[in-house]
Amino acid sequence: MSGAALPKDSRLPGEHFEVRQTATSNDYHPDRSKSLPLSPARQALLDDILALYSCQPTRRRVERYTRDCVYDDQFVYANDRYKMAGQWFALPKLFARSVNEGYEVVRNDRELIRFKNEQTWTFPGNLKSTTINAIVSLSLDPDTAESDFPQVKYHKDQANEKDYSHSGPGFAFKKWQADKVAGMMDSEDVEAFKDDSRDDYHEPVRKHESGTADASLKQL
Repeated sequence: MSGAALPKDSRLPGEHFEVRQTATSNDYHPDRSKSLPLSPARQALLDDILALYSCQPTRRRVERYTRDCVYDDQFVYANDRYKMAGQWFALPKLFARSVNEGYEVVRNDRELIRFKNEQTWTFPGNLKSTTINAIVSLSLDPDTAESDFPQVKYHKDQANEKDYSHSGPGFAFKKWQADKVAGMMDSEDVEAFKDDSRDDYHEPVRKHESGTADASLKQL
């Protein structure tokens, strides 16, 4: 695995902390016996992230992200904590339940935690369930990376070997969806993060060639 040249300046917005991923295998199935050990503080962070995936959002768990964070998956691009809160608190409304089937930490650097994740999602009415295996990268805030409460600058959830494009109609839809959900939620928990909205001041998304870190997923 090549080193990820993540920024050291915590003042930079979350967009600057993206790690570009290229898989050398499509095996995203986690093997817990091979999982790298984490410090208690980092294990607590991972436990909170997995609880969010499992439809158990709390304000404290959303606070695991910096206010200028980015969440990036195949459906959503949320570029502040208010929009991210909308996504996490919407999950229990969209799914009957979500169960973590296992994870494997494959990288534990000062400012990057990467893990394979297996999650089973059950739709309302228990009519159908689907299990998704993904590789998740958490780029950590440099100022809190070694603290008792590390926070995430950029959360990338990638369900196949092809990394995401940040241009074109597909990306525009992902961003539009994230922009709208938080405002549509009738939730005091989401509104608690309203001041974290960056609609008026966040930087435009940068092209990939302008400094995002590259990291080949050789552990897969």
